[in-house]
Amino acid sequence: MGDFVQELFRVGFYKRSQGRIARQATFAALAIIVVLAAWSMNRYYAGRLVVGSETVQATDGEVTEASTGRFGRYVMPSIVLVCGLWASFRVVQMPSFADFLISVEAEMNKVAWPARSELFRASAVVIAMIFVLAFVLFAYDTIWRAIFEQLLG
Repeated sequence: MGDFVQELFRVGFYKRSQGRIARQATFAALAIIVVLAAWSMNRYYAGRLVVGSETVQATDGEVTEASTGRFGRYVMPSIVLVCGLWASFRVVQMPSFADFLISVEAEMNKVAWPARSELFRASAVVIAMIFVLAFVLFAYDTIWRAIFEQLLG
């Protein structure tokens, strides 16, 4: 935990040119999560009324911009967005995690990816087997149901 807190206050890059695609993809996934969290927070507070020091659920007709409170509606989601994006950026720069992503990208470069025609053939085989197995399970289910209906009723 101490390494992560220290990493939050750094501004440099760790092994900048290595594992670039894996880091960018990881950051993009984390950024999407943070953006969705901030958006969800904004939507949550859009339906809340600030009454004195309490926050209550508003009905459809009584929600106004002033009643929801700008802090809960805009400021808090903005803080979550900025802090979350910074933490997401910094986490992919942590030496231990960055080394992991660098090795993931190195291993992905070693993978022998199938040609398009081979991919289509393999996918067709998998889909056909799914249908065959579904039919077999349906047949077994029908047979066992008939047997149990004869025995029990």
